[in-house]
Amino acid sequence: MKHKITLDGIDPVAIFGIGNKLLEEFCSYFPGLKVVSRGHELILEGKTSQIEEFNIRFSELLELRKRKLNLTVYDIESLFDGENSADKFRLSGDAIIVHGTDGKPIRARNKTQQEMVKAYFDSDLIFAVGPAGTGKTYIAIALAVRALKNREIKRIILTRPAVEAGERLGFLPGDLKDKLDPYLQPLYDALGDMIPSKKLQEFMSDGTIQIAPLAYMRGRTLDRACVILDEAQNTNIGQLKMFLTRMGPDAKFIVTGDASQVDLPNKEDSGLLKGIALLKEIKGITTIFFSNDDIVRHPLVGKIVKAFDRKKKADSE
Repeated sequence: MKHKITLDGIDPVAIFGIGNKLLEEFCSYFPGLKVVSRGHELILEGKTSQIEEFNIRFSELLELRKRKLNLTVYDIESLFDGENSADKFRLSGDAIIVHGTDGKPIRARNKTQQEMVKAYFDSDLIFAVGPAGTGKTYIAIALAVRALKNREIKRIILTRPAVEAGERLGFLPGDLKDKLDPYLQPLYDALGDMIPSKKLQEFMSDGTIQIAPLAYMRGRTLDRACVILDEAQNTNIGQLKMFLTRMGPDAKFIVTGDASQVDLPNKEDSGLLKGIALLKEIKGITTIFFSNDDIVRHPLVGKIVKAFDRKKKADSE
């Protein structure tokens, strides 16, 4: 049996990939089917049952492309992986993101966290902004660990700007790693909740998981990875641009920060909100704003944040 599929109003490269890379990955799931691409057309030849299955899956791929700026080989894999399908995962607002080392599920705990989970599958770049205790970084790392376990990515890269919050690097004991580890400890803590200690050490030793200060990102191209920039309020606009332009074609970038906790000497130098405003019209970028109502730490944390907000507002009047 022969069958023809025509792409109407769609750039073939957006679906087939450069050099038909994505099409080849898609067709690998149909070894008995002959598929030839000619411009905006696909010519299929093979058994009727396989052609019908191809049509169903290809329609799903077209629907997925409508929601994403770029398709990757991992999107192709997700279409054929019933258990780990991104679409099935994202349809459930209370879906388990990943299981912690204690066996307990880690899931979105409020509506804004659910929006962040959904945004992960819709966008390749996410800004998550809001006060301390809202779970921005924790959810970001959980999504990255989930993607790594499902082989959707090959690496997790976590970074923070090494900006002092009262202490100075030069006065801390030890070598450079020892001096930087206190700034990166919250990232270690989150990973430790989700990956057994021995396995985490293996991942860090072989480079599967990398944690480094922001300055170490310069000059790199980060591909097939989930890359998380934490404490982004402590970057200036130039540093933020440097980080965002590290993005490779098959990467997911998540930027988290709290605009009310800038530790830069001149708070006006913070590039987080400036960058969000600059990029807000670009398709494929989503910004999630958390509020005090989204705080999921100890109940006192929310009250503490609100108290400081009231003082800040009073001081500015």
